[in-house]
Amino acid sequence: MARIKYESLNDGFGFYFLMAFLGAIILGALGATWYMEHEGHIVTGMTNQIVWGMPHVFAIFLIVAASGALNVASVGSVFGRVPYKPMARLSGLLAISLLVGGLAVLVLDLGRPDRLIVAMTKYNFKSIFAWNIFLYIGFLLIVAAYLFVQMNRGTESWTKPVGILAFVWRLALTTGTGSIFGWLVARQAYDAAVMAPLFIAMSLSFGMAFFLLVLIATYSWSRRPLGAELVNRLAKLLGIFIAVVLYFTAVQHLTNLYAAEHGGIERFILMDGGIYTQLFWGGQVLLGGLLPMAMVFSGMGKSKFGVVLASFFVILGGLAQIYVIIVGGQAYPLILFPGKEVVSGFYDGVVASYIPSLPEMMLGVGGIALALAITLLGMTVLRFIPASLADNETGSG
Repeated sequence: MARIKYESLNDGFGFYFLMAFLGAIILGALGATWYMEHEGHIVTGMTNQIVWGMPHVFAIFLIVAASGALNVASVGSVFGRVPYKPMARLSGLLAISLLVGGLAVLVLDLGRPDRLIVAMTKYNFKSIFAWNIFLYIGFLLIVAAYLFVQMNRGTESWTKPVGILAFVWRLALTTGTGSIFGWLVARQAYDAAVMAPLFIAMSLSFGMAFFLLVLIATYSWSRRPLGAELVNRLAKLLGIFIAVVLYFTAVQHLTNLYAAEHGGIERFILMDGGIYTQLFWGGQVLLGGLLPMAMVFSGMGKSKFGVVLASFFVILGGLAQIYVIIVGGQAYPLILFPGKEVVSGFYDGVVASYIPSLPEMMLGVGGIALALAITLLGMTVLRFIPASLADNETGSG
């Protein structure tokens, strides 16, 4: 591999135009937050039955993708795969940006964002939410240190040790996020140890899709060389991650089908759930799984347009998957008394209704815009991107 020269993006008209566009979306998200805070919970689609809505879908999706976005850096530094090493800086920057975007949505959806101070100063260590505060903050600090040792002269020898720490920490982070649902025994759709490895697999898939979109867009926009073989390598890696997600999804549902107590929720998600069934089969399995996997392992995986399209489908399918897990899991009624029929005026035994509101959607999209704005600003201010990623320079040829 040739010596890699790192550069920053040119802050020309395109930079200011894109930053203005992303800034407008972020301002819209802040306006939506103010509206929801001022008018109250009633203006959203969320209810006492569906307390985690679209903002949580976007937040969890971005947090999960942040862990996976670091995968390229881990493959290069931890596992010693030379062609991936030049992209480690961009991988770390994107990981931090996605996590900040996800946490921003999460904080603004708390109802009382100022209560975050309570969550940061008083801990209930029996709660997985308290654990996650340490995991999120630790991830930001470790990845920042990982970038520092890569970019600072004289600290290059620390790249692999810090990279290993970042790799282990991101596995812990995604395990903690998946365990939020896996340890909720009251909900029939959650209550499964397989949630932790499923979320790790999802992070690899979503993060790689985000990374490919940002990488190809950046090099196409700045007209820098980007090797076709390198893109094809990353696309095939994405295809493998998609297959792993489908595998753990199948394990999750087959396990639930085997247990009689989960028969109701499985019938709801797989057959009788209306929008949730449609999103599972059409969005998660077909659009976000089988279709992009077929694309990257076929001739389309050798073209940048095909890889971009496949990555976009993975992101859409990922949002559908998180929606089914979070909203679908809440919509199915709680089993208060197994084997008994419960009738009351408090919607017991009734499938909850939820229609996302425009302010919720704006807040969620604002989180993605914030992540992209941080990434773009970082690439413009500091030298995060190689001047060339041609195959003969990265060793991919």
